[in-house]
Amino acid sequence: MTARPITLADVAREAGTSASTASRALSGHGYVAPDVRKRLLAVADRMGYVPNLSARTLKQRTSRVVGVVVSDLGNQFYAALAAGIEMTLREANYQMLLLGDNSDATQELTGVRTFLSMHAPGVIMTPASTSGADLLVSRGVPVVEVDRRLATSSCDAVVIDNEQGARAAVTHLVEHGHTRIGLLMAKTTWTTDAGRLQGYRAAHAAAGLRIDRRLVVKIGTHAPDVVRRIEALLDAKPTAIFAANNQLAEQAWHVLRKRRLTIPRDISLVAFDDVPWMEMVQPAITAVAQPTYEMGRRAALLLLRRLEDPTCGRTVEVLEPKLIVRGSTGGKR
Repeated sequence: MTARPITLADVAREAGTSASTASRALSGHGYVAPDVRKRLLAVADRMGYVPNLSARTLKQRTSRVVGVVVSDLGNQFYAALAAGIEMTLREANYQMLLLGDNSDATQELTGVRTFLSMHAPGVIMTPASTSGADLLVSRGVPVVEVDRRLATSSCDAVVIDNEQGARAAVTHLVEHGHTRIGLLMAKTTWTTDAGRLQGYRAAHAAAGLRIDRRLVVKIGTHAPDVVRRIEALLDAKPTAIFAANNQLAEQAWHVLRKRRLTIPRDISLVAFDDVPWMEMVQPAITAVAQPTYEMGRRAALLLLRRLEDPTCGRTVEVLEPKLIVRGSTGGKR
């Protein structure tokens, strides 16, 4: 016979307290004398008590589990972002449910509906479309967009100055004498990619350089022909490449090695988004570093503020990236 689960009443009876006292002690809400709280926690641990979060959610019509949805769970950028969110929420006695949508609007909506069904008090998301955030806001669930802004509804947000970061990267290449600078970027309508393209153009305009359209390559998310597109870019004879995200930078690095091109003697390479592997290769990769963990932390703080005061004004925080110069950039041959 399967043993029944240990209940709150069982813990209270074993510890010699009322159920309400046990509830306050184990939930962390409300006053309980320190010695009584310590005794209840010890008893709960010894008995293997697990709180029924579903029942609590139904009773209170909300939970302390914040929904977080990101584009790619395998991307180190989103891992660092989620780490900043999780640490900040945990310090405020909230938990995080993390989902990935693979940059797909349909999967994003599925995740959003999951958060609605569990009565999540709020959601932090790297939006793939306008639909998810707009649905949440229409149901009264506060949303914080992070990394990019897409919602048509009023949402708090934390983003990076993508245009400034891209402009700094391309200007760095121009200052090394490069006039044929390839751009690898994602083919999206996201503000991140739009800003990085604008920065690429602005750096060329400031230097009085015309842009060869063959050097601008937009690649769809999960496109099967990434390698072929990068090889076609190389056939257009750039002397440098600016990869507008860390995954395209990694793909470009592999293609350059396959072609036996030496970095930076044969071609320079700059990436947007500094991730650990870029310091591990030789030469190390020049990159635009984003304060990714801090982005996550700020997003969580904005959500916590919104939960505390739903009437506070909308806030959009713009953080500054920084160009980290390493060995992958040099003068053109």
